[in-house]
Amino acid sequence: MGGHVHVAGVAGVGMSALAQALRWSHDRVTGSDRFHDRGQDLPIFAALRGAGIEIVPQDGSAVDAQTTAVVYSTAIEDQNPDFAAARRAGVPLKHRAAVLAELARGQTLLAVAGTAGKTTTAGMLGWVLEQLGADPTVINGGALVDWAQARNVGNVRRGGVGAPWVVEVDESDRSLLNFHPEWSILTNISQDHFTLAEVQDLFRQYAARVRTGLVCGAGVAPALGPQPARIIEALAQPEWIGNGYEIAWRGCRLAVSPPGAHNALNALLAAELCAQLGFAPDRIAEALARFGGIQRRLERVAAGGPVRVVDDYAHNPAKIAAAWAAVAAPGNRVLGIWRPHGFGPLRTMLEPLANAFANVCRAQDQLWLLPVFDAGGTADRSINSGTLAARLEARGVFVATAPDYEWLGATLAATARAGDTILLMGARDPYLPVFARAMAERTAPTQQPGNH
Repeated sequence: MGGHVHVAGVAGVGMSALAQALRWSHDRVTGSDRFHDRGQDLPIFAALRGAGIEIVPQDGSAVDAQTTAVVYSTAIEDQNPDFAAARRAGVPLKHRAAVLAELARGQTLLAVAGTAGKTTTAGMLGWVLEQLGADPTVINGGALVDWAQARNVGNVRRGGVGAPWVVEVDESDRSLLNFHPEWSILTNISQDHFTLAEVQDLFRQYAARVRTGLVCGAGVAPALGPQPARIIEALAQPEWIGNGYEIAWRGCRLAVSPPGAHNALNALLAAELCAQLGFAPDRIAEALARFGGIQRRLERVAAGGPVRVVDDYAHNPAKIAAAWAAVAAPGNRVLGIWRPHGFGPLRTMLEPLANAFANVCRAQDQLWLLPVFDAGGTADRSINSGTLAARLEARGVFVATAPDYEWLGATLAATARAGDTILLMGARDPYLPVFARAMAERTAPTQQPGNH
């Protein structure tokens, strides 16, 4: 066993997954998070405790000379107290992706990359392989609805010895270059954390690390150019059938419960990789039909009430547009809420974000922008949610800035009416799903005395 390892920022989606995986090989795993220090006992903390992770203050007290490593993500600022304690004690600081790559070394790695859709696609791939008896290990950036319980986060599954590893890898901090997968899915390439040219170059570097084959979506192969691995383009046009999208594939019909044409395309990529691994198309399609979705990926928070509440991780223009389009329907009204996940990304994507919102917000829809999620440190804060709101107002979007969750909750409760969809969007802030559930409760019908 590997002794004691400490994870800073353990409530983050990627960090919580890694903390659970580290528990397989370490006697003790501790995790700290500023939300815990503020007294916000988020559901993620109870689930992590259930997985054997000790939640401790983020004041450096958990780090000493016996700690083998302090693991961090790009979102953690250099002034973090856990970093200072590690330096005093001579404990190595290790980036999340480097640690994950170490864990996966020597395994048959199936990595899922792409600007959008990688968490859902990785979940679909892991789910299908589990259903078909491959017993995979899965380390994902989002929890599968079918795997999540009060004492299980649901974003990690420990598989059998020699079974494949399904891992989501991230381009936002270039950390996907730590991995050399046997097979990979590359969902799409669009502007997000860098310019489009930089993103394309990054994925070309990544593709060169793939050993056997790469399954990709439409338009990806030309951007990658010649690569040592075999490139398989999974191309199909989703068709609207009844209440959802389906895809004709290898003599089967692919259909999944998560809504939207983009999720049908995600299913196509997962299905094609499974077929490349030798599984029968009809069994793959049957397994995908049972896939229950990913938390915070167009997740319907409550059912049966007059107002639908949908929680989504959308944080870049392509994901925002896809999420909004998936919940918009003729005659309904979308009440959208978005929280920018950082000042740097907001600055980089300001014009594409303005275009995305202006294109999807219809005359009847409304949008509220929460303050930028502030991780502290020395970020340039001159571009903020008000900057984006001003651009949207000039383009005729019904938009307002929300000072905080309390104000927003009261405003939404007063605004929402039967038939509306409240769409919560944003990354990094673990309070977003908590707020989504609070809004589902506030907009649910009040039970009358004597009704059972």
